[in-house]
Amino acid sequence: MASTINATRPDVNSSPPGTSAMEHHSNRASSGRTRPSSRWWKIYFFRGIINDIRRRAPFYWSDWIDAWDYRVIPATVYMYFTNILPALAFSLDMFTKTNMQYGVNEVLLASVLGAVVFSIIACQPLVIVGVTGPITVFNYTVYDIIAPSGTNYLAFMCWIGLWATVLHWILAVTNSCNWLKYVTRFPCDIFGFYVAFIYLQKGIQVLERFGYGAPFYLSLSVALLVFAIAYICSELGSSGLFRHPVRVFLKDYGTPLTVVFFTGFVHLGRMKSVELEKLPTSRPFFPTADRPWLVELWDIEVREVFLALPFAILLTILFWFDHNVSSLIAQGTEFPLRKPAGFHWDIFLLGLTTGVAGILGLPFPNGLIPQAPFHTESLCVTRVEVDTDENNSSSKGHSIYKRTHVVEQRFSNLAQGLLTLGTATGPLLIVLHLIPQAVLAGLFFIMGYQAIEANGITLKLLYLLRDKNLTATNHPLNRIERRGAVWAFVIIELVGFGVTFAITQTIAAVGFPVFIFALIPVRVLLMPRFFTAHELGILDAPTASPFTMESVGGAYGAHAEDRTDEGRDNDNSTNCNEVLFSGTETGKSEEGLAEEGRRKND
Repeated sequence: MASTINATRPDVNSSPPGTSAMEHHSNRASSGRTRPSSRWWKIYFFRGIINDIRRRAPFYWSDWIDAWDYRVIPATVYMYFTNILPALAFSLDMFTKTNMQYGVNEVLLASVLGAVVFSIIACQPLVIVGVTGPITVFNYTVYDIIAPSGTNYLAFMCWIGLWATVLHWILAVTNSCNWLKYVTRFPCDIFGFYVAFIYLQKGIQVLERFGYGAPFYLSLSVALLVFAIAYICSELGSSGLFRHPVRVFLKDYGTPLTVVFFTGFVHLGRMKSVELEKLPTSRPFFPTADRPWLVELWDIEVREVFLALPFAILLTILFWFDHNVSSLIAQGTEFPLRKPAGFHWDIFLLGLTTGVAGILGLPFPNGLIPQAPFHTESLCVTRVEVDTDENNSSSKGHSIYKRTHVVEQRFSNLAQGLLTLGTATGPLLIVLHLIPQAVLAGLFFIMGYQAIEANGITLKLLYLLRDKNLTATNHPLNRIERRGAVWAFVIIELVGFGVTFAITQTIAAVGFPVFIFALIPVRVLLMPRFFTAHELGILDAPTASPFTMESVGGAYGAHAEDRTDEGRDNDNSTNCNEVLFSGTETGKSEEGLAEEGRRKND
C-alpha cells in the first residue's frame, strides 16, 4: 500500500515538461527575485480553492481503491460508535434545552449530511464531520436568548445558517485559510483541552438527571464500568501483553463491544427492576417536533432576519476555527500522511452543509474533535521495531511501535455515515431507545479522558511534574534552559482554557468563538515578547506537517535554527519571525517527537 501511494504522489517540486529539475529550480529562484512581493491587501479570488482541487484531484481514484485494506474495517466500526454515541448524548442535551426542537433524528441526519458530503467531494476525507459539543452549546444558548421574545427558533436558526453560508463562501474565495499558517499547537491545545472537558462535563450532567435514588447509583456504576473497561482495552491494545492479533482486536473493538455489552448488562438480575433513563426517540425519518422537514424560513420578521447576522458571524468564526483545527490535528505531524490537504475547498463545502442543515432544521455539522484525529489514528499501520536510541539507555533495546503509513481513503468516512443513516431506520431506532443514558455518560468519560491524555498541555504538565532523574535525557523540553518558561507557557494555556470554559457556562457562551479566535494573534503578537524564538520553537511548533501546510503557504512558529529553504515561493511571508517549511520534519512539536520513539533531533 505504501509503495502504491508513493508511486502516485506527485513531486511538489517537479519540473514542467521539457525542463530539467535544475533549470526549473533556477527559473523559480529567478522569478522569486524579480517578481514584486505581494501586498497584503491583494486578494486573488478563488486561488486557494483552485489550487486545492488541482493538488487533490489526481488522488481521487486512489482515495477509493486504497480503501482495500484491513484497517478500514475497524476504523469504520470505531468511528461509527465514537461519532454516533456522543452525538446521541448531545441530541439529548439539545432535546431538553431547546424544547424538543432538536432530537435524535435531526442529529443523525446532520451527521449523515456531513459524512456523505465530506467523504465524497472534500479535499481531506479523513476529517469526521458531525454535531459537536461547541455547536450544542451555541444552539441552546441562542434558544435561551431568543425564546422569550416569541421568535420562531428554527426559522431564526435557518437564517443564521444561510447567512453563515454566505460568510463561509466569502472566506473560501478570498483564501482566508492562508491565515492557518499562524495556527500553531498553542490555540489547538487550548481548544482541544476545552472540548475534552466539555465531554467530561456532559457525562456528569447526564448522571445529574437521575437524582440520588437507585437509578442514580446504578447509572453511576455503569458509567464508571464503561469507562474502566474501555480504558483497559485501550491500554492492553498498546501494551506488550498477549499476541499481536489479540492486542489489535482489543484496541479496535474494545470500546464498541463495551457499549453493546453494558446496554444488555443492565437488564440482568435485580438490575432489570431499576428503571433507567433511556434515549428518547421518535418516528424514523420524521422531525422530532410536529413540523415538516423544510423549515418555514419566511415565518419570521424582517428585523429578525438581520438580527440573525451577528449570530451567523459568531458561528462562522467558530466553524472556521473548529473545523480547520480538526483538520489540522487529523493531519498532525505524528501521522505519516502522503496525500495533500485542501483547506479552502473544505471551508466552501462547510458553508454548503451549514446552509442545507439550516433549511432542514438540523444542527449545523462541522469537524469533530477528538473524533477526527481518532479516525486518522485508527487508520495508521504500525510495525514493531527495536529502539536503538544511544542517548536513552533506559529504552534502548526495547520494542516500540512505529507508524509506517496511514490508509488515506474516503470509504471509512462514507461507510460510517451510511451506517448512521441506517441507524435512523425504525428497527435500529428501537435499539437506540434501549441504550441507557449511563452508557453514554461512560462513553463521554472515556473520550474526554483520551483527549486530555493526548493533549499537549497534559504532556507538558507531566514533564514538569516528573522526576528529573527519570526523564529521558533527549526529551525535547530538556533543550529549554529556563524551566520557568515551560511553567509560564503551560499556565498561559491553562488560563486560556479556564476563560473559555467559564464563558461557555454563562449566557455569553454564544460569543466564546471570538475568544477562541483571539488566541491566534495572542500567540503571534504577544508570546514572542516573553519567550525566545528557541523556546517557542520547542514549546509550540506547527500543528501539521510542512507537506500539509503547503495548502496555506507554509507554517508559522518554528525555531529559526530549523529553517530550511528549497526555493519555494514566499510571497505571503512578511513577518520576520515566520518560517516556511518545505518538506522537513523540523516543525514537529515536543508531543510528536516524544511519541515517535524519542528520536534524536537533527
